[in-house]
Amino acid sequence: MLADLRSRPATRFFVTITRDVPGFAVAWWVLLLVRALVPPGLAIATGVLVGRVQDGGALAGPLTAFAVVFVLSQISPPIHQVVGTLLGDHVSSVLNDRLMRITLGPEGVGHLERGDLTNDLTTARDFDLGWTGPPMFMNMDFIAQGLTMLLGGIASALVLVGFTWWAPLLLLGAWGSTHWLLRESGVWRDRNTDEVKTARRHTNYAYDLATEPAAAKEVRLFGLAPWLLDRFTRHRLHLHQLQYDATRLREKSLTGALLIVLVANAVLFVVLARRGSAGTLDLRAVVTYAGAAFGASAIAFGGLSWALDGAAAPVVAIERLEVEMGAAGALARAGGVTAPSSRAPEIRFRDVTFTYPTGSRPVLEHFDLTIPAGASLAIVGQNGAGKTTIAKLLCRLYDPDSGAIEIDGVDLRDIDLTAWRSRLAAVFQDFVRYELTLRDNVAPLGAADDVVRHALDQAGALDLAELDTPMAKGYAGGVDLSGGQWQRVALARAIAKVRTGAYAVLLDEPTAMLDVRGESEIFRRVLAATSEATTILVSHRFSTVRQAALICVVEHGRAIELGSHEELMAQRGRYFTMYDLQASRFTEEREVDEHGEEVVHESL
Repeated sequence: MLADLRSRPATRFFVTITRDVPGFAVAWWVLLLVRALVPPGLAIATGVLVGRVQDGGALAGPLTAFAVVFVLSQISPPIHQVVGTLLGDHVSSVLNDRLMRITLGPEGVGHLERGDLTNDLTTARDFDLGWTGPPMFMNMDFIAQGLTMLLGGIASALVLVGFTWWAPLLLLGAWGSTHWLLRESGVWRDRNTDEVKTARRHTNYAYDLATEPAAAKEVRLFGLAPWLLDRFTRHRLHLHQLQYDATRLREKSLTGALLIVLVANAVLFVVLARRGSAGTLDLRAVVTYAGAAFGASAIAFGGLSWALDGAAAPVVAIERLEVEMGAAGALARAGGVTAPSSRAPEIRFRDVTFTYPTGSRPVLEHFDLTIPAGASLAIVGQNGAGKTTIAKLLCRLYDPDSGAIEIDGVDLRDIDLTAWRSRLAAVFQDFVRYELTLRDNVAPLGAADDVVRHALDQAGALDLAELDTPMAKGYAGGVDLSGGQWQRVALARAIAKVRTGAYAVLLDEPTAMLDVRGESEIFRRVLAATSEATTILVSHRFSTVRQAALICVVEHGRAIELGSHEELMAQRGRYFTMYDLQASRFTEEREVDEHGEEVVHESL
């Protein structure tokens, strides 16, 4: 039973706030106890005051006691609310900090690509947005009110022990039965089922599409506004319905609960009245016990569970994520070997096999590839062939299931990870557009301005903006860039890293938003800027690919062809077929349009 109590979400929530924010938590608990003792204290103080008036005794003491209890009843709630707000803000900060450490802590990225963790991640990330309940700072006030009523009601009932032993049991049983009969305490857990979390995620996604500028063009161009509004409304109403079903009074026992409460209180007050009339209880005792019986009614129904449910949900989600994400994002072992010398390294994939944790078949299977030191190599292949997976393994975002990736003959898993990544520059297709200055976009960790300008110049982006210009329109003087311009900035980021010590370069579809000539020109510049590095390019465009010294064709997770453009074309194999297919669409031809003007197609 003790283990079950410790594992309950509410218990884990209270442990978390007391452990992580001890100062405010202690103050919050003390004020909670003060508020809970006010109802029985007021009943006792009133009874004593009435008794002293009846006896004709001095009133200074009873009036002072009554005044203290009365003042506490007036000032403790607002003070408690302020402390609860501060505590809630601090708890939110603690939970957000924990989530940041969870997501950023693992050296790999497997934990962020696990679909089965999405619901918990959404709950942990969005708990303070008010989608499914009040934010944490408001929840603390609701929890305080619920606990105050519950503890105050119990304390008031205990005062009735002085009247008769069975009185507190009678009232606690009667008022407490309302929780069970109306299922108030049992159904709130349904507010955080997987179905609820999924509905919340769909709702949030539709909301983000409607409010974020990234999707605005397509939403309007394709006339998606009515569909998007309908999707948002449908999922939002479904979410509300699920929440309603979880919180409504499911059992038709309201009448029964009221009868139980009515009978129990009638019995108590009848006995109390008779004893008062018979003289076995004086007026002080009658007033005290009547006030205590009234205070015990605070136990009824309550609103504690729903507030605790919303507050505990992110705590439970984060605790699960701490266990699951740490393991999912962990790498096989932590290497301690110093990274190879500053010269461009030889990179070798030796019999590498890899399957994603949630996958059913290997993406790479017995993959072999050697990239000579200082060479440029392009990787081509159909979608799903494993090209991006090669990039992830080289960045050591995952470790292979078997085989090894060797850097100058040293297993990548044995090399210090931080040192290796500091020597590797990469541009991914889904590169990040930082809402920072142009300088910080090129060199997020800092670099001399001449390095930044050189990198921008090599990427054809020197004239985009001043270095101190924010790269977002939401800031004063900020600008936004086209997709192709952003890609040039991302390439400049890689070039700048090479200028500051990187000797291996990975380009995963880095210029997909540029036109054919623009991509070819930029890649020529990148090759020149990284001539002393080992460069790997993943691309679908053969106008760029052909510039690499070596080209590797990947199919079904294996390297099936390797050689220069001329060598592979001479083999008339898979590369020849893909090149010929793409070239047929870009071959330069002389045509005359209907007006007699010459039409010139770009040449591959």
